[in-house]
Amino acid sequence: MSIDNVVLARNTKEAPQNELASQSVAFSHYNNLSAVLPIDAKTDELVPGGIMEQANQCLANIKSIVESIDHVMSDVVRLSVFVKNIKDLEAIKEVYYTYFTNYQPALTMAVVADLPMGAMVQMEALLTNGEGTIPNAPQAGDLIKLTNTTQAAPIEAMSTQMVAFSHYNNVSTQLPIEPASGRIVADTIQGQALQCLKNIESILASINIPLDDIVKMTIYVKKLEDMDLVNEIYKRFFPKSAIARALGYLPARTVVEVVDLPMNAMVQMEAVVSHGDGTPPQAIEDRHGIIIEANNTKNAPICPLSTQTVAFSHYNHISAQLPIDPITNKLVENEIKVQTKQVLENIKAIIESVDHSLEDIVKVNIYLTDMTQLALVDEVYREYFSTGTPARKVVGVNHIMKGALIQMDAVAGNAEGTSPIAN
Repeated sequence: MSIDNVVLARNTKEAPQNELASQSVAFSHYNNLSAVLPIDAKTDELVPGGIMEQANQCLANIKSIVESIDHVMSDVVRLSVFVKNIKDLEAIKEVYYTYFTNYQPALTMAVVADLPMGAMVQMEALLTNGEGTIPNAPQAGDLIKLTNTTQAAPIEAMSTQMVAFSHYNNVSTQLPIEPASGRIVADTIQGQALQCLKNIESILASINIPLDDIVKMTIYVKKLEDMDLVNEIYKRFFPKSAIARALGYLPARTVVEVVDLPMNAMVQMEAVVSHGDGTPPQAIEDRHGIIIEANNTKNAPICPLSTQTVAFSHYNHISAQLPIDPITNKLVENEIKVQTKQVLENIKAIIESVDHSLEDIVKVNIYLTDMTQLALVDEVYREYFSTGTPARKVVGVNHIMKGALIQMDAVAGNAEGTSPIAN
């Protein structure tokens, strides 16, 4: 494999633009799209109407971006939908099926506290990029997207349980549903956390992938104070295998407090999984034996339940970073610009510890307790991402771990890949 993969950021006038984020950022075999608001690109304002009009505008904007880079909607491998009212999730279904008729991507849906511009809905997409990003040298334009569903886990009409492309599997966010009955399990947070993880484990087992192949977990929980109980269950699953325990391997992780979840669940979990054998027709020498590389640095806060950065193949996944000073291990001053700077310094320290730089970041996810402070966040953000290259998502939440005002996670390109790809 070549080491000449490039970060390819693109924008189209057919969809809303943001000077601080590119609409689409491709690296290797994936395109990372910025979260899309229901903005009419012609007026640069929210589209008039209710939730169905806004949902349609979000998907129309995604479609415009996808088509502007010579792709189609069936190239979407994961779609994330964030709304402010739980009733709106049902209303969105009708619109959703007009864009995804014969194929449904992996899916995440959650109700959040706030969205930029007061929107009712925001959506983001992860897209395949079969041609890769080696300049003037397509890598594998005929890579096949693989979907998988097992009856050992809940089946949802709106989504596919798992969608693999190239060296990654994307698992639909799992609710605490018992697959045989199709109902939410026990009304305790621990019982629900256990079911979520069992469902993820069953999905992976159905294609002979162990739990320790997960590189990133995102936990959506309705009450942040429940996380201690969730973590008691989480520690039963990570690390799982004897090898993972010996190495102390833990996936990267993000915890997000939400207002509500489908079926009134207390928790749901999303997984991004390594797929070492790739998807056809990758050559054997290009896919077998690729390893997960996990790394922590003392220059950023260390969490006992996650690894700061987990690399696999051509991507690095960075755990959510809080505004914690790694020297004191305490939150910095309770002021949004100070906390934003600390979060970004932590991300910078982590990516530099694995011999990369902020220019390798392809996606940043921002969680903010007060959306009215976004302009102040952007003042600091601009100092670190002056070109506006990374794709970006901003979501409003009521609370963040340790009482922080902001947290961010990130995805970065990893041009050299992970062994046995030549460094």
